[in-house]
Order: sequence, then C-alpha cells, then structure tokens
Amino acid sequence: MPGTLYVVATPIGNLEDVTLRALRILREVSVIAAEDTRRTSRLLQHYSISTPTTSLHEHNEEAKTPGLIARLRGGESIALVSDAGTPVISDPGTRLVAAAHAAGLRVEPVPGACAAIAAISAAGIGGGGFVFAGFPPARSAARLGWLSRLAGERQPIVVYEAPHRIRATLQDMLDAFGDRTVALGRELTKAHEELVVRPISHHINEMTDVRGEYTLVIFPAAVVERSTDVPAADALSQEFGQLIETAVTSRRGAIKQLALKYGLSARAVYSLVEKGRNSGK
Repeated sequence: MPGTLYVVATPIGNLEDVTLRALRILREVSVIAAEDTRRTSRLLQHYSISTPTTSLHEHNEEAKTPGLIARLRGGESIALVSDAGTPVISDPGTRLVAAAHAAGLRVEPVPGACAAIAAISAAGIGGGGFVFAGFPPARSAARLGWLSRLAGERQPIVVYEAPHRIRATLQDMLDAFGDRTVALGRELTKAHEELVVRPISHHINEMTDVRGEYTLVIFPAAVVERSTDVPAADALSQEFGQLIETAVTSRRGAIKQLALKYGLSARAVYSLVEKGRNSGK
C-alpha cells in the first residue's frame, strides 16, 4: 500500500505553536523532507523526535523529488516541512506535492502556524478576504513594477520581506501606493515580536532595528470614484504640486495616485503634468 505525503505546518517562532497531530505525524513517518535540516532539528530535539530527515530545498527539489515519490510508492510515508510555518507558502515543496498528485498518491495537509494568517488576524482589518502576494522581487525596478500592479487591489495585501530589503521595499510601497496604513509584523511569535499599525512614512522614519523576518499587511486605499472629467494640463500640474508639497509621497507616488484617480496611465499623467508646467512658465 502506498504511503502518504503529509504537508506539515511547523512553528514560525515559538516552539509551543505546533499541533499535537503534527508531532504525532513527525514521529510516525519514515522520513521528514525539510527545507533546512538544521533548523528542523531544533524542533525535533525539543520534542524528542528521532525521525530521520532529508533536505528538500529550491536547489535540489527537482533532483530529489523522483526518489521521494519512489519511497511513497513503496509504502513509506513522508512529512514535508519548511523552515517555519506552512510549507509551499513562499517555500519549496510545490514540485513534490504536484508530483505526488500526478502519481495518484495521497497528499494530506496538517495545518498550523502561518505568518500571513497570524498577521492578518492581528492587524484589525480581517473579515473580508485578503490577497497573499508573497515576497516582492529583489531588484528595485521589478519590485516597484510589481507593487504598482497591486496598487488598485481593494483587499488587504499580505507581503513577506527579508530584513536587508525592508527599507527599500517600504520606500517603493510609498511610491506605488501613497502613504497607506500598513501593519508591519516582525519576529512574530518570538521573544522580540512586534506588530505596529501606522502609515508607511512613519514606518520608514521610525525604523531602527531591521533584524528578523517581516510580514506586512497593506491596508487597501479608500475607495475613490474616478473622475469622468480629466482636468486640464495646468490644473493637473497644480494638483500634482500640491501632493508633492504635503511630503507624504514621492513624485512617482503622486503620479500613481493621479493615474488611479482619473483612470489614466502613469505616462499620460506625466505628460499632462509636464505640459501644464511648461504652459505656466
């Protein structure tokens, strides 16, 4: 009889945040496929679990998946775990899970901790759905474009970010979204946990310690009815100037806000603003 692939959620920080079922599965399976066996070993040692582990990460998942599928077919059950939280959510494992389904094998989720759910539940904005976007692109231009495509989303957006990129990402968020409210969670469930809800500009100005993994919940923009009448170039240029003078957004952010307000492309807004400026000289 074939084995089962268990997709097991593990704690995102506090080792007490693991289910009794997850501990039982981790003890009973033949092997644990872990994103980082060293990190998983801390959890296993804490609960005196001696099940063998094997690494399964983004660099070896393609090569190791056939062997793991063969073990499942041979009757062994396997637990898939990531470094922290629920596997496959911005973590490796998708290829193995898809291969198990393709082979007609049983895949069973063992739910538990997830940073995105933890953050949205404590942000004070849940209840109406949200968009999980994962990690933004690492490169600045790609990241700004990626964020700009999310700017019109009417649901809260959950984003993960690494500590060495958090400042740059917040600045790009300010440019793409304007000075929206963001719930910024750091080191969730750990000893130095923080979850602060305030405008993006405040996060940028008041951020000092950038250690730890970040989970951000971006509040949606207030619903603004798009104007059916696009203002003349000089009026649009004046409105652009007023947005800049408030110091709550950058030039790119102001262009984006006007584009959303009037249903124009950012390029069209920029052209009108420049035309208005030139006519006023």
